[in-house]
Amino acid sequence: MYETKILEYDHLCPEAAAIRGEVFQREQGFVNEFDETDARAAHAVLYVNGEPAGTCRYFEEQDGWHIGRLAVQKRFRGAHLGAALLQFAEGRIRARGGKIALLSAQERARAFYEKQGYIAYGDAFCEEKCPHIAMQKHL
Repeated sequence: MYETKILEYDHLCPEAAAIRGEVFQREQGFVNEFDETDARAAHAVLYVNGEPAGTCRYFEEQDGWHIGRLAVQKRFRGAHLGAALLQFAEGRIRARGGKIALLSAQERARAFYEKQGYIAYGDAFCEEKCPHIAMQKHL
């Protein structure tokens, strides 16, 4: 059994940066992981027994609230932590008056997001040679 907690930060904290670096850069080979959006996004970090295990960010744009950079460290996968992070972000968006959550899902993670109530729209596109699809959920 383990204890989890999720904390929200108004900046890209070292824990979130380390998780994203591990998952997106080292595991998946992305180069452009960090961008100017990090400075204005809220960042959530999920801790398991005090150890950073997962992260995501969320921010408002003209078309709605975007959730992105959802990552869980490999050794913590399979414990529904990604779903917990997504639900946390959705709750924070609702608390700020948001009515819709938007995201760009890697095609291989599409089924995960569909299980969480997201619906794909538009055509698939590539980000850093990785197929993605736009998805949305009414909150």
